[in-house]
Amino acid sequence: MSASAADAPYAALDPITVLGALQDAGFPCDGRLLQLNSYENRVYQAPLDDGRVVVAKFYRPGRWSDAQIAEEHRFALELAEAEVPVVPPLPLQPGPALEVDAALPTLGHYEVTPGQRFRFAVSERWAGRAPELERPDTLAWIGRLLARLHGVGRRERFAHRRTLDVATFGRQPRQRLIDAGFVDPEIDRGWIAASDAALDEVERAFERHGAPALIRLHGDCHAGNVLWRDEGAGAGPHFVDLDDCCMGPAIQDLWMLLPGERGAVEAALYHLLDGYRDFMDFDDRELLLIEPLRTLRMVHHSAWLAERWRDPAFPIAFPWFSSPSYWSQQTTELREQLERMRDL
Repeated sequence: MSASAADAPYAALDPITVLGALQDAGFPCDGRLLQLNSYENRVYQAPLDDGRVVVAKFYRPGRWSDAQIAEEHRFALELAEAEVPVVPPLPLQPGPALEVDAALPTLGHYEVTPGQRFRFAVSERWAGRAPELERPDTLAWIGRLLARLHGVGRRERFAHRRTLDVATFGRQPRQRLIDAGFVDPEIDRGWIAASDAALDEVERAFERHGAPALIRLHGDCHAGNVLWRDEGAGAGPHFVDLDDCCMGPAIQDLWMLLPGERGAVEAALYHLLDGYRDFMDFDDRELLLIEPLRTLRMVHHSAWLAERWRDPAFPIAFPWFSSPSYWSQQTTELREQLERMRDL
């Protein structure tokens, strides 16, 4: 991918292109499109001529390989087959500018210009609202569904997707930040020292508490990726966006649903695990990995912002990232994480 394409990877993805890709894939639209909130990919809601509504996800060029996307799709289809409430991709049909692999007909390659293609998938639109995570019964219900998701996740391993470990989500992103010049060794030396010490402590935490069992996970199971349906046979929570599915410990899919107020964490975790244990055993040693995993997410998130910073959408959405106070704040938070991990 050229430098200009990397800076603005979606410059050629206009509404006509989106509608053309859907038409070729067998989903003729009525001409309306609604762009949904997504920074990493481009996601559109599209009403069809037959009255149905679908969601089309166009993958960020260069982020995942075809093999990694294939594992995401197969995991979603496997979960749906097991009646875990996720939104799986739909089969596509090949068209004049659309290539579809017969072995995985849910992933399309749409040619915009010679040599430039967008990979995309289509799914049904499942509407919903934010879950009421302050309710014990809601937390227990989500816990039960996560246990069922993890039960499917334990059946086999990903061969191509990432593993949530210190190297992949900590050391490597940290080094990319430094190598790319986003961290100035003179100005930001506090962050450099704090991040290094915090990642050392993450490694010690994993060593102290034993290597956790690694399973296929949702990977990014925060409240925004859980939608609640109020009516019909599918009432209750369902999971969306398996874009970050990975190998990792089960607690990764639980801790991001906990409240920000630390005094309420224990009660929320009790209700989540109460539901989880209805379907799946849980290794309590993984509770000691919550702060280490939070630390990895902090470092990884900073690197994610830096690597996307030349995409025009990111400075608009995250203006504080370029502010002088950002690295100072991150330094303080990493030092706080270091103390929390030492107290485990």
